[in-house]
Amino acid sequence: MKENKRLIAVILCAVMVIWALIIGLRPLPENNSITVAPDYNDSLVVWYTDESMTDYLNAMAVEYHENGGIRVLPRLKGSSEYIESVYRASIDDDGAPDVYILSNDALEKAYLSGCARVVDEGEEVLNTLSFPSTALNAVTYKGHKVGYPYYFETCALLYNKTYLREMITNKVIAENAAEPEGDNAFAEEEGSEEELQTEAVPAEGTPEFAEYIENKISESIPTTFDELLAFADSYDAPEKVEGMFKWDVRDVFFNYFFIGNYINIGGECGDDIGSIDVYNMDAIKAMNLFQSLNGFFAFESSDVTYDLVVDEFEEGKLVFATATSDIIKRLDDAREAGEFEYEYGLAMLPDISEGMDSRSLSVTEAIVVNGYTDKAAEAEAFARFLSVTHASDLYDRTGKIPAATGFIDYSTDETHASLKAFADEYSYSVPMPKLMTTSNYWLLLEDAFAGIWSGSDVSGTLKDLAEQLQLQITGEEVTLYYISIPREEEDIEYLDEDALSKEAKDENGSPGQDR
Repeated sequence: MKENKRLIAVILCAVMVIWALIIGLRPLPENNSITVAPDYNDSLVVWYTDESMTDYLNAMAVEYHENGGIRVLPRLKGSSEYIESVYRASIDDDGAPDVYILSNDALEKAYLSGCARVVDEGEEVLNTLSFPSTALNAVTYKGHKVGYPYYFETCALLYNKTYLREMITNKVIAENAAEPEGDNAFAEEEGSEEELQTEAVPAEGTPEFAEYIENKISESIPTTFDELLAFADSYDAPEKVEGMFKWDVRDVFFNYFFIGNYINIGGECGDDIGSIDVYNMDAIKAMNLFQSLNGFFAFESSDVTYDLVVDEFEEGKLVFATATSDIIKRLDDAREAGEFEYEYGLAMLPDISEGMDSRSLSVTEAIVVNGYTDKAAEAEAFARFLSVTHASDLYDRTGKIPAATGFIDYSTDETHASLKAFADEYSYSVPMPKLMTTSNYWLLLEDAFAGIWSGSDVSGTLKDLAEQLQLQITGEEVTLYYISIPREEEDIEYLDEDALSKEAKDENGSPGQDR
């Protein structure tokens, strides 16, 4: 019996050895659960850093491929050392992007490292019919376009439309009631030439009256700070209002428009190291006007943030503010949540005075074709697909305003009408400079604004700024001559409160009087 058991055991062991040998000689079965690395050879890799673009770019990738284009693989990346990451991946052939989205101020760095290819303009899509010159300048480096303008950010003037409507409606009704019967301009059969030129006021409650009020609201938006302050002096504000105008004084992006038309960092395209001028008579005058506003609005820069400004506007505590394009969605969402009960409007920022223009700062996100890609034609085609073909629906799907403003119909609804203020401001704005040697310029300028707002000598502060920039650019210390405002101009009291008050009374009667 024992011998039989021993024989069975030997036979089983032999069978198992033979079975193991058979299995070892057969190929392993495929495991479909194993993640297969993407085949980059037949795909276009797109890098981006803004997480809010993920769903949109994935949808665009699907649509592009379904319509006969190459397969597209969007990849979200961190913004830290972004260009360095593009470069290393390109050199190491490690999933490098063929196309990537980049802020225009980094284009010099991208181009000089070989990571930005000069745009193939055979399609002739980068023109002023589709893009404002600001967008084209933003993606131009040393005379070459090195990216496709995609979307932008800049500032605009935000105002409480409900407050303005109430003020203007009350005034029109009061003035119309005070006119002698029969003097209405609709009675054009008889009367003197002066009477015939009197502005017609439609009957209250009619569609024509509503349109008339809308036009009056548009006309009432201050186009200069002189007008804004005169408005403030004569406005009988509702109880909730705690301030007429407020902005984030600590952030150079919201301050830049005061001086943007009178300083120069790199020329129109922000790429010319020989074009640096931040210390001149007009810049000093502009910043004197900026400094004088502290006497009217009287708030400490350290007490104000952009979020605080938005919160106060939502609560009805402000009539005017400076805002970026995110304000549209923020206020619309707040209204849906029952946290914002007013109408709002947007307009271009006011000029700093009758004779001095404002000019805001803008940053443009560009679609860049990697100089190291071997799929340049396919990358160019996809860049055009994003920046031009789908420009018209970019805002509706992402909240980003397309740089291709020529493709947007601003008359479709209130939201698009609001976008027009940003598009108009963008068209006149200064693109963020690309110069790597002035990369910390914004911190220096921010410090200069903070000092001037707090009362520092304007000319001396700008002089120090100019000397610091020259040292940074040339490596040599320079001492500039101190610029003094001529005596006849020193005698002018910038934004004279008494003069503005008198002007407001002359135009509108006593402040706060209902008419």
